Amino acid sequence: MATKRSYQQYCGLASALDVVGERWTLLIIRELLLGPARYSDVLANLPGIGTNLLAERLKFLVQRGVARQVDLRGTGAQLAYELTPAGEELRPLILGLTRWGMEFVDDLRSEDTLRPQWGFLAAEAMLDPAKVSDRHERYEFRVDDQVFHIEISGGRARGLRGAAVDPVVVAKTDAATFVRIGSGHLTPLLAMLTGHLVLEGDVDAVLRCCELLGLESASSRTVASRAVSARPASSAAAG
Repeated sequence: MATKRSYQQYCGLASALDVVGERWTLLIIRELLLGPARYSDVLANLPGIGTNLLAERLKFLVQRGVARQVDLRGTGAQLAYELTPAGEELRPLILGLTRWGMEFVDDLRSEDTLRPQWGFLAAEAMLDPAKVSDRHERYEFRVDDQVFHIEISGGRARGLRGAAVDPVVVAKTDAATFVRIGSGHLTPLLAMLTGHLVLEGDVDAVLRCCELLGLESASSRTVASRAVSARPASSAAAG
């Protein structure tokens, strides 16, 4: 592997950029935020990176202790990459950078690539830590053909891949709608009125979910009042 470039500066920020500042590196870490991912899946979600460059970046992240290789089935037949505890420390930084970058998101173009997990990342980036309730509950997000959820536990909220167990709220939408809501191009209420967003659950639970996503109180109450007041489908029906 080629020698990595270094800023050669005795500074924490420069040292951090020596590890994650190369092109594609933060996007690779983004793909691992929701849990282990196989090499082929990461490659498919990063069109344009090139297989050799991805292999080089992953090898470097493993060497620096940011990521590690895991055996998903314990047989050696399905290897994947996941973030280490050091890599997990990047989560709030990447979410913050995502939130900041929403201000620069333009309209979706025909040449733009979009994945369901990026839409969910937009939702996770909208989370307001000050609005995390002391309840233990889960909100499920069905984005295009994939399912994710936010788990509230111990006063913390975390986004995860896969269906939730007994979700109190189920949101159905597409990736572009989440990005447009996060970037301010579309309000949740208008998304619901046009059928691009469907919320199912108890009104109070929907209200907590909306407030957690940082929506304005008046807007979130209107959205909650329009939600389907029915118990969300279980995770078994979410596949």
